[in-house]
Amino acid sequence: MTDALQQHSDNAKAGAAHVAGLLRDRIVKGEIAAGDRLIERQLSKELDVSRTPIREALKLLEADGLIEISMHRGAIVSEYRPEDASALFDVIAVLEGLAARRLCAAMTSDRLQKLEDLHGTMLEHHRAGRRNDYFDCNTVIHDFIIRHSGNPMLETTHERLMVRAKRGRFIAIMNPDRLAQAVSEHEALMHMFRTGDAQHAATVWEQHLRHTGETVAEALLDSINANN
Repeated sequence: MTDALQQHSDNAKAGAAHVAGLLRDRIVKGEIAAGDRLIERQLSKELDVSRTPIREALKLLEADGLIEISMHRGAIVSEYRPEDASALFDVIAVLEGLAARRLCAAMTSDRLQKLEDLHGTMLEHHRAGRRNDYFDCNTVIHDFIIRHSGNPMLETTHERLMVRAKRGRFIAIMNPDRLAQAVSEHEALMHMFRTGDAQHAATVWEQHLRHTGETVAEALLDSINANN
């Protein structure tokens, strides 16, 4: 492949990834709901890109499990069912608990300071009622813990699962009681990190994710019952 063709291919992939990222964020935050159609023509006009990166982006979202593509109906955002949330967070809770234990056991002053800074920023967003910013910062904290767990296999497995699970985490913070509980659990985790209590860090963090899964499943079930 010539340099020009390689550059064109790289640009095309980057364009598709960018579009996929925009659409993924909207699906996660509920701006594009389950059952909504993603129409190439409309997205092309809205995002001011050709239909080629749109088409490739939709394939990426299908691989993520966020949409379903059929010849007759086109691209439709996948349903997110209570049993999906329960199954996902059952696994994610164990993975994140393990990551918290490993990070705590190998904590450095630089990593702890980074977590302190992120935690402080998250609390500021919470107090100000900036839920989108809170969610984004919260996500960075979860990702930081996974990334510094020292287990590449854990990180890869978690990344694949979280594409779908992030929809649930955003649903969970819409519940004021769960949001307050989640903040308290983050505070508890930071205490364990500060004191170097790896076992309790794992317990707190695993329970945190299980609570999230329970809240998501309940919210989805309530939504189903309300529409029946």
